[in-house]
Amino acid sequence: MDTAPRTVKANGITLAYRRWGPADAPPVLLLHCRGADGADWSSIAERLATGPRARRVYAPDLRGHGRSDWPGTEPGAGPGTYGYEAMRDDVLAFLGALALGCVDVVGHSLGGIVGYLLAQRAPEAVRRLVLEDVPAPIPLDPPRPPTERPDGDLPFDWAMVRATDGQRNAPDPVWWEHMGRITMPTLLIGGGATSPIPQDQIAAVAGLLPDARVVTIDAGHLVHENRPEEFLVVVRDFLAA
Repeated sequence: MDTAPRTVKANGITLAYRRWGPADAPPVLLLHCRGADGADWSSIAERLATGPRARRVYAPDLRGHGRSDWPGTEPGAGPGTYGYEAMRDDVLAFLGALALGCVDVVGHSLGGIVGYLLAQRAPEAVRRLVLEDVPAPIPLDPPRPPTERPDGDLPFDWAMVRATDGQRNAPDPVWWEHMGRITMPTLLIGGGATSPIPQDQIAAVAGLLPDARVVTIDAGHLVHENRPEEFLVVVRDFLAA
């Protein structure tokens, strides 16, 4: 199976991505959490890409992550360079550049925020949506303190962390107001009591969606990593419905 990183121009930047599975299988897009990259999904992607319900799986590195461009390092980069909306627009352009049409989308944490913003902006591009332990777009009170930078080289742009810290504390109110635009079937997977994401936020988001299902897998924030078998069962069944 060819999973070597590839690149494509989308929304004015270069995005790296990996792909798995038969070329004629239904496409599914996997969006990683903050600080990771598309390789974070490798074990899940390999399983989704094989068997009687095999899928064509795509896992891009979001801007500022991995092998994709880090535009925040360029002179004149503004505060919106790493906004969630920019990542959403990258993903929409990515789908267009690869002529993928309507896809299933699975997003974890930051990738889930990008996923629901994509579903709000372009519902015709998303057949089914899976949100893995994704926070609701509501202001944090008190605000979460700035993330401390770890020592050493990082596989992501620290400017991206600063930008998304700010948006996590004070998201655009439109994100909440437009939740009703997500009309496709949506599966929300919560990580349970040990997750840092308040699980009532997941329920609150589900309450705004016309076709939503909530499943809790007691695995903490990294559900697909800590409990991959349970994760795959619920995701496969949902995508195949």
